[in-house]
Amino acid sequence: MGNVRGFLEVSRLEHGKRPVAERVKDWSEFELLTPLPLLKDQASRCMECGIPFCHGGCPLGNVIPEFNDHVYRDHPDLALAILHSTNNFPEFTGRVCPAPCEASCTLNLEDHPVTIKDIERSIVDRAWDAGAILPRPARARSGRTVAVIGSGPAGLAAAQQLARKGHAVTVFERDDRVGGLLRYGIPDFKLEKTLIDRRVAQMEAEGVVFRTGVHAGKDVDGAELRRSFDAVLLCGGARRPRDLPVPGRALRGVHFAMDFLAQANRRVAGETPADPILATGKRVVVIGGGDTGSDCLGTSIRQGAARIHQLELLPRPPATRDAANPWPAWPQVLRTSSSQEEGGERDWGIATTAFLDDGKGGLRALAAVRVGPAPTFTPIPGTEFELPCELVLLAMGFTGSEREGLLEQLGVEMDPRGNVRTSNFQASVEGIFAAGDQARGQSLVVHAIADGRKAAKAVNAHLKMMK
Repeated sequence: MGNVRGFLEVSRLEHGKRPVAERVKDWSEFELLTPLPLLKDQASRCMECGIPFCHGGCPLGNVIPEFNDHVYRDHPDLALAILHSTNNFPEFTGRVCPAPCEASCTLNLEDHPVTIKDIERSIVDRAWDAGAILPRPARARSGRTVAVIGSGPAGLAAAQQLARKGHAVTVFERDDRVGGLLRYGIPDFKLEKTLIDRRVAQMEAEGVVFRTGVHAGKDVDGAELRRSFDAVLLCGGARRPRDLPVPGRALRGVHFAMDFLAQANRRVAGETPADPILATGKRVVVIGGGDTGSDCLGTSIRQGAARIHQLELLPRPPATRDAANPWPAWPQVLRTSSSQEEGGERDWGIATTAFLDDGKGGLRALAAVRVGPAPTFTPIPGTEFELPCELVLLAMGFTGSEREGLLEQLGVEMDPRGNVRTSNFQASVEGIFAAGDQARGQSLVVHAIADGRKAAKAVNAHLKMMK
């Protein structure tokens, strides 16, 4: 490393954020770009640790010490090349990844890891600003064709890798725009959609064809896909939301989180969705303490909710690691997201028992009880309560892929968790592959990109074996 004493001489500096009072008034990103001199100082903290545990923490296997060193030495082109060698879209992961690399950083033994995520984002953002990211079309065409179903991070990563191998790649997306949950799940204040658009333009220049508004399984069926393409890669995600079947579930005002978030993103894009789901002036309860729940919280704040509660079934996590959760494993500790910094009230160990009617078919409150820990979540007598609300958002995760339609038509086997069963990304039907959440189940963007890249390698090997 360029400065072997950097970790001793330089303190960790968190990336800058726009003030809460300012950022909740708009939908622009809340993170600020770190000035280059400070970024170089932060990169210098990457130490000669012998074993780079950050590599193991990163699902993509990002070559972190090397790009940190190039940032410190002011070699932006080399830093970008190393970053892109493992990650197609570092501007996405540099914004929405929870940074397991930092959790496994050797300096996290003392809770002050290298600011890897901020450095990653800064490398790629500065490269885009400098015009250093250009299309990389294949030098020769293979004559083989691939259909990629779904344009989320797994589908995009796979499509780009396959196109660069010379294959003719067509991406089918049932929504009107490319991006999957990057487009309609993650709010603009975390990921502005121009970032997706410029990558799509790069991929189109590399030969990828995008067919939006085409629902595979309805507008084009499985048999036609198999006839028309040499391989089909399923990257449709795990879009089936986990429901909460308690009394009153059908009341007006109880919605799945993704329906709410997708509408909000469409409004930011200038659309006016039918049957609006809005938090404006309402008392809102978000059920679910993960990233999706946090996104609902930040979106509700910007829409002008009167009051917001975020409830979690699990108990409150500890403030620091306990002995059963040692470094470099992912720390099971209490975290506060950017949206949770902005407002709302959080509570843990809460089970919703019913939604209560206002007498007109709408929602007036939810009934809940405090519960013990997993796996039983036993109700605690005497802790029952009601929480007044007009809007409830169910952000409790997903239960697998939508089997109806394309998956049934293709006849692929499913695993017990509701995902497409695969072996090295090959589904049970010859020539059919699956990657990302569709094969793994609900997970992180960084896992989706990693799976898309690996699946592309498997598809490429399959195509090379064909006569």
